[in-house]
Amino acid sequence: MSTIADMQIQQIVERVLNQVMGLPQQSTLPVATPSVAEIAPRSAALSGVRKIVAIGADHGGFELKETLKADLSGMGMDVNDVGTYSKAAVDYPDYALEVAKQVSSGKAWRGIMIDGAGIGSCIVANKVPGVRAGMAYDYSSALNSREHNDTNVLTLGAGLIGVNLAKQIVKTWLVTEFGGERHARRLEKISAVEKLYWK
Repeated sequence: MSTIADMQIQQIVERVLNQVMGLPQQSTLPVATPSVAEIAPRSAALSGVRKIVAIGADHGGFELKETLKADLSGMGMDVNDVGTYSKAAVDYPDYALEVAKQVSSGKAWRGIMIDGAGIGSCIVANKVPGVRAGMAYDYSSALNSREHNDTNVLTLGAGLIGVNLAKQIVKTWLVTEFGGERHARRLEKISAVEKLYWK
């Protein structure tokens, strides 16, 4: 099984970002992922208003959370940090629930939760009505979760991915639009299932 080199990932992300932002495709190599300074004005222009992103982590995701907070602010997002605020051991469900509640209530546009593997937080967040959490571990899973599933919470495993890949995943996830059409019909079915169990 072959692996994708960092340069190839950067090229893919660059192409997608340029396509989403309506910029011309560049064919010169090497291609680097746009800096947050380059993305910030584009993100703001797309929305017209600043968007709130709730972010949380357990002790295993604390350092990555701090790094991503700076990137989100640089992209023009308002960041609502729900904790944890140190490397002291805590339980991820507490923070995943807070992120999910922010999104479910409309206090946050999107949410990001980081723990060691990303799996547990994804399970917790999906227990909250109106939340569609997806765990992403590469470019494709970030893109698919937005385009096909309209996820509003992203979970990351700090023990599974590096900082640079996490940044690329977050950027891709934030700028990818929901595909609609057949995917909208499937989301309606997901919502119908949710309504069966959440009265």
